[in-house]
Amino acid sequence: MTRGPVRLDVAISYAVPRAGIPSPLSFRKWVAAALAGRIREADLAIRIVGAKEGRALNHHYRGKDYATNVLSFPAELPEGLPEGVRMPLLGDLVICAPVVAREAKEQKKPLAAHYAHLTVHGVLHLLGWDHEDEREAECMEQLEREILAGLGIGDPYRL
Repeated sequence: MTRGPVRLDVAISYAVPRAGIPSPLSFRKWVAAALAGRIREADLAIRIVGAKEGRALNHHYRGKDYATNVLSFPAELPEGLPEGVRMPLLGDLVICAPVVAREAKEQKKPLAAHYAHLTVHGVLHLLGWDHEDEREAECMEQLEREILAGLGIGDPYRL
């Protein structure tokens, strides 16, 4: 685990009207919480999209023909860097606003808390966490619970 402050460069872009969607400050706070103690510096982008763009990206990159709540695109380091040299570029997150709003309503969760959870979830994917099997899923979900609890947000998996 790394100690000390994290240097973050988080670019937020909104491809949908911002009404009801958290501010860039909120997204940066959630990213910082997910990275705290795990990485010293990071550059990443978060794009908030509508259903059409979310569906197109999910179809293109995952072969799934529907919009999903969050997509994570870890950065691929350019070839030719000496071994051990790391760039701070972490990757990109795409969050689909209509899906997040629908899920929050269906699950009776505060919208901001659901955005926080999906941001933390996406950042953990950028760091290499996954949930492909039951054990990985349990570990990742527990880490999400701990990070969110530190933000004053309850267990996102408790419906």
